[in-house]
Amino acid sequence: MLDIIALGLLLFIAASLTFGAIAIVGIPYRIAAERNHPQQDAIYFAGWASLFTLHAAWPLVWIWAAAYREDPVPRFAQLNEDTAINDRAEADDEAADPALDQLDEDITDSVTLLRHRYDVLDDRLERIETAIMAASDAA
Repeated sequence: MLDIIALGLLLFIAASLTFGAIAIVGIPYRIAAERNHPQQDAIYFAGWASLFTLHAAWPLVWIWAAAYREDPVPRFAQLNEDTAINDRAEADDEAADPALDQLDEDITDSVTLLRHRYDVLDDRLERIETAIMAASDAA
């Protein structure tokens, strides 16, 4: 009788581990779909590929999915408008060269764009570092 109970318990544990491993495969894909990640399909297949490596690659797939965040508000447009207003020549300065004013606006827009790209990269690096720290703490 104890042999049957032990066998049933062993089969239950094996089935639970199998289904748990399969359920873990889909977590990065659900994160990517929620965040509207442009590489959702690749993350889906990488999750399944991690099953064959006994989930050794799964933390990397999870970080890949979690590191992306689509900005709901384009920050560049707001920064560009603010900077362009503040950096315009004064109205009473009529002797200014129009080509010089255009060059000044182009430089301002370029600096604003570079600042925006730096902010985006800085945000992504912070999220990646946070994800790596969380993964290392979990391990």
